[in-house]
Amino acid sequence: MTNATRPHRVRVFAPGGIGNIGPGLDILGCAITGLGDVVELSWSDEPYTGLQIADPGHPGLSTDPARHASAIAALCVVRLAGARPDRSLVMRATKGLPLAGGQGGSAASAVAGAVAMNAMLGTPLDQHALLAAALDAEAAVAGRHADNVAPALLGGVVLVRSVDPIDVVRLPSPPGLRIALVHPEQRLRTADAREVLPDSIDRALFIRQSANIAAMVAAFANGDLDLLRRALDDRVAEPARAKLLPGFSEAKTAALAAGAVGCSISGAGPTSFAFAADEASATRIADAMRVAYATCGVTATTRVARIDERGARVEKDAAGT
Repeated sequence: MTNATRPHRVRVFAPGGIGNIGPGLDILGCAITGLGDVVELSWSDEPYTGLQIADPGHPGLSTDPARHASAIAALCVVRLAGARPDRSLVMRATKGLPLAGGQGGSAASAVAGAVAMNAMLGTPLDQHALLAAALDAEAAVAGRHADNVAPALLGGVVLVRSVDPIDVVRLPSPPGLRIALVHPEQRLRTADAREVLPDSIDRALFIRQSANIAAMVAAFANGDLDLLRRALDDRVAEPARAKLLPGFSEAKTAALAAGAVGCSISGAGPTSFAFAADEASATRIADAMRVAYATCGVTATTRVARIDERGARVEKDAAGT
C-alpha cells in the first residue's frame, strides 16, 4: 500500500460490555451502548521502529507497548497481516471505561487497537483474524476468554462456543431490552475474581448451570423475557464473587423487587447489571440498586443502556501522504 492510499490517521471506538451473562461464565457476553474506549493511530515521520504510545488513556496504564492491550492487539495485527510499515506509528488512547470495573474495558481497548491498526494497513484482515489479535491481547492482560472481546468487535449478544479454535455465534436480542448498570466505587481485578471460583462442581449443579445457559440462548433467540428471567440464575460464579462485592446481594434483591428481568454481576465485577423490559423500568431498577448500595455504605453510579448492535467502528480517518 502506498502512502497516497493509506489513511494518515484512524480513530476507532469500541463499546464496553457485559461478560459472563448470568450463568454464562466465559460463554455469553454482550456489547452495550454508552461508554467505550477509543484508540487513535497516526503515522509518524520516523522510520519504522514499532509503535509509540503517546497517551495510554489513563495514568494507571503503561506506555510500554508490550503491556498495553491496545498496542499488543495492534502489533499482533501487523504480524498477522505480514505488513512491513515504512514509518513508525503513534497511538493515543481515550479510556472511557473504568479500570477493573467489570465493563469489558481491557477487551474494548484490545479491539479498538486491532481495528485501528487494520484500518491503517488498508484492512488486510477479516473479522476472524481481528478477533484472534484482540484475544491474544486480552489473554496478556486479563486471561484468555472471548466473552467481552467478541461482542466489542461484532456487537450484539455473542455465544462463545470455543476459543481454541475460535468459534463464536452472534445471537439476536429483544429490541426493547434495557440494561441498568450499577458501578460501585470499587476496583476488582479479573485475576482476583477468578481466584475465588471453585475448581470443580458436582454433577447436579453442572446440569442446572448448563440448562440455564441453554435457556438463555433460547430466550435471546426468541425474545422471550419470561424465559430470560428464569434462566438468569448463576449458581457458580456469582455466589463465589458476591463475597468480594459489599452491597451486591442487597442491590440484587432491590433490583428484583423493582421488577428486573434478572440481575447478576457484570463480568468479574464490581459492576452489576439488571435486565429490564423498557426504559422506565430500567431507570427505576437502577435507582433502587443505587439506594441499596448506599444503605450498605457503598457509593455507586448508575446508567441505563441498550444492546450495542454495531460493535467497534471507525469514527474518523484522514488520507495521508
